[in-house]
Amino acid sequence: MRKIHMVDLISQYQKIKPEIDKAVLDTIMSSAYINGPEVKSFQAELEKYLNCKHVIPCANGTDALQIAMMALNLQPGDEVITASFTYVATAEVIALLKLKPVLVEVIPGTFTIDPAAIEKAITPKTKAIVPVHLFGQCADMESIMQIAKKHNLYVIEDTAQAIGADYIFSDGRKQKAGTIGTIGCTSFFPSKNLGCMGDGGAIFTNDDTLAQKLRMVANHGQSVQYVHDEIGVNSRLDSLQAAILRIKLRHLDEYAAARQKAAAYYDKAFGGNVKIKVPERDAKSTHVFHQYTLVLNGVNRDELRQHLASKEIPAMIYYPIPLHMQKAYKDDRYKEGAFPITEKLCASVISLPMHTELDEEQLEYITRSVLDFCK
Repeated sequence: MRKIHMVDLISQYQKIKPEIDKAVLDTIMSSAYINGPEVKSFQAELEKYLNCKHVIPCANGTDALQIAMMALNLQPGDEVITASFTYVATAEVIALLKLKPVLVEVIPGTFTIDPAAIEKAITPKTKAIVPVHLFGQCADMESIMQIAKKHNLYVIEDTAQAIGADYIFSDGRKQKAGTIGTIGCTSFFPSKNLGCMGDGGAIFTNDDTLAQKLRMVANHGQSVQYVHDEIGVNSRLDSLQAAILRIKLRHLDEYAAARQKAAAYYDKAFGGNVKIKVPERDAKSTHVFHQYTLVLNGVNRDELRQHLASKEIPAMIYYPIPLHMQKAYKDDRYKEGAFPITEKLCASVISLPMHTELDEEQLEYITRSVLDFCK
C-alpha cells in the first residue's frame, strides 16, 4: 500500500507532470515573471469557470481578505461579523485593519456560520459579514444575502476551502462559491482544492467599479504607473504560480469528483457507528471536501489520533481552539461557554486524510483503523 498523506501533492503532481513541467519551463523561458501572460490567461480562465465578471489575482488568501476590506472603505471601529469556528486569517485581517471582529455561532452539522446568529449580532456599527465556506460546502448564502440586503451590509465570502462548490438557490439557480456576495476571496495555498506550488490568492466580484478599486488596492493604490489614488498594498500572483494554476484549473472538477468519491466511502463505512458523526451535506450546496471532518461522541480524540499515528495514518484537528478563546482575540463579550456549539466542535472534531489520490486500499485501511478504535 502507498504511504498515506493528509494531502498527497506528490502523486497529484506526477499525474500531470508533463503539463506542469512544460508550463513552468515555458514561463521561465518567457522571463515574464510578474503580471505576465500566464497571469492574465489564468484570470480569464477562472472568470469563465466561475461565471464571474472579474477575478483579481493576488499573493495569498489573507491578502485577498485584506484588499477586499480596504476596497470597501471599512473604517476603524466598524464591526464585521464572522464565525468563531474558522481559521484565524478570517478574523486576523479584520483586527489588522482596526475593525472590530464580531464572532458568532455555527450550525453544528455543516460547520458553517448560522444566519440566525448573524441577525442577532447586527448593531448600528455593523458594516460587513464574512461567511466562511468551511471544509468545502457553502454557508447558507440565500439567507445571508437577505440579511445583508435588509441591513445594507457588505458580504465578503471566504471561499478558500470551497472553490468549485455550487450554491443552489431556492428557485433552482446555481452560482459558484465566492461569486454570490459583494466580494469573494480565495487562497491557492498548495493543499487547497485548487492549489499552486507556493502562495497565491484571488478576489472575485461582479461589480465593475469595485473591481477597478480592488485592482488598484492590490497594486500600490495606482490605476496607472506612478499615479496613486488610493492607499494600497503590493500583492501579486507570480507568473509561475499562475501557469501551474492554469493546468490544475482544467482538472478542478475531476479533483472534486475524486474527493466526493472518497467522502462517500467514508460515509458508508462510518454510517452505522453511534460514536462517529459524519459531515452533513446541506441540500443548498455541493460539497467539494477540502476536509473530511468527523464529530466524535464518547471517544478520546487524542487517543484515537495516537492510534491512527501508530498505523501511519495522519489525522488533523481543525480547529482545536475557537477564535473567541484565543489570547489575541480576547474580548470581554466572549467568555468560555459563549458559543457552546463551537466549543463542543473544537473539542470533538477530527479530520481524516482527504485528497484527490486516495485509493480504495488506503480508504479501507483508514476506515478499518478508525472503527477498530471506535467500537
